[in-house]
Amino acid sequence: NLLLADEINRTSPKTQAALLEAMEEHNVTFDGVTYDLPHPFITMATQNPMGSAGTQPLPESQLDRFMICLFEGVAKTMRCTAEVGYGHYLGTTDNDPEMVNRFVPIAEKALGKENVIEVQNYLSSVRISDDVLKYIVLLCEKTREMPLVELGVSPRGVLALVQMAKAHAVLEDRIYVIPEDVQYVFLD
Repeated sequence: NLLLADEINRTSPKTQAALLEAMEEHNVTFDGVTYDLPHPFITMATQNPMGSAGTQPLPESQLDRFMICLFEGVAKTMRCTAEVGYGHYLGTTDNDPEMVNRFVPIAEKALGKENVIEVQNYLSSVRISDDVLKYIVLLCEKTREMPLVELGVSPRGVLALVQMAKAHAVLEDRIYVIPEDVQYVFLD
């Protein structure tokens, strides 16, 4: 139920298109036959930010399918919503095998299929008022009008911002979104 596409910018455009089909349409096509993916299905991808030789960078219209970026360097390359540094919170970086051995059992227990579906269902129940929705739309529209912004937030980005604001509200122990949730996830 999880696809990790490692160093996506080093794959061919055809491979990138297959990944995006899985993300957007929740199915894959092989040899002319389309197969539905299981629910839930989560896609994560990495990019190699070091050097550009042999890479096929994703165009902006594909980058906006990624809601959040983890790890330094990738966020600047992918222009995503948020950036988190390397995983120092998992253990000491001097001893990577120990870090992995500590983290994997915790992740396997906490991130079961049922848990993911439960979180997704709960997130859809978080309320967002019309005023906060208008606020989100206005923020995104302004990015399209500002001369200093090369490419404004896409309609898909507006939807992602709503979801991220809801997720932040849940992390703050609320079942409703306030403007501060939007401001927290709507980074400069």
